[in-house]
Amino acid sequence: MIRIEELAFEYASREFQLRIPHLTIPQGQRVAIVGPSGCGKSTLLSLIAGAFLPERGTIQINETDVHRLTDAQRRRFRVTQVGFIFQDFELIDYLTVRENILLPYLINGSLKIEPGVRQRLDRLVTTAGIHQKLKRRPAAMSQGERQRVAVCRALITNPRLILADEPTGSLDPQTGREVLTLILDQARSLNATLLMVTHDYSQLNLFDRTLNLLDIAQLAPDVESVQP
Repeated sequence: MIRIEELAFEYASREFQLRIPHLTIPQGQRVAIVGPSGCGKSTLLSLIAGAFLPERGTIQINETDVHRLTDAQRRRFRVTQVGFIFQDFELIDYLTVRENILLPYLINGSLKIEPGVRQRLDRLVTTAGIHQKLKRRPAAMSQGERQRVAVCRALITNPRLILADEPTGSLDPQTGREVLTLILDQARSLNATLLMVTHDYSQLNLFDRTLNLLDIAQLAPDVESVQP
């Protein structure tokens, strides 16, 4: 479960302010987050993941007070509990597909690559249709293939929380539908909470809930001109 109370955040430039009085999302719910450009959708995901800290207020994820963790504890929380899918993939060019997917295990000593992890990797890449490309590097892959790698990396740890920041925004419609289906199916199989920022209103019926950030947040004026 995600529970946010009296959250307040602003960038150092003070050009953008985000206030969320209250937000609760039950465990396992699949939520689409919508709203105009600059209203704070990506900022909200970063706050929930602990990449940003609020000035005040509370962010609780499955009984963990994320805002109270130290920097090291927040990094460990993100690696072990959160699967983050970025719009621009965030793959490492010099690593192979296999190594990119296993990256959470390579950068955090608390995660061990055990036989179950290898089996999970095999299932994920087969489902994603990239099982024959594990030795390739990102530069040799299409946009859709790289996004599938990013999805597999986010899911390899069996996260209880999946955060996706416009993961289909740079894909053609057909590939976008395939990637979205992959994310939704995997979230359902893990009973993971999914928060996905999207501008594709045609796919909102696939989610349990649509959350318009303008309905729950108090924003600084002229949010359309800000790109947080």
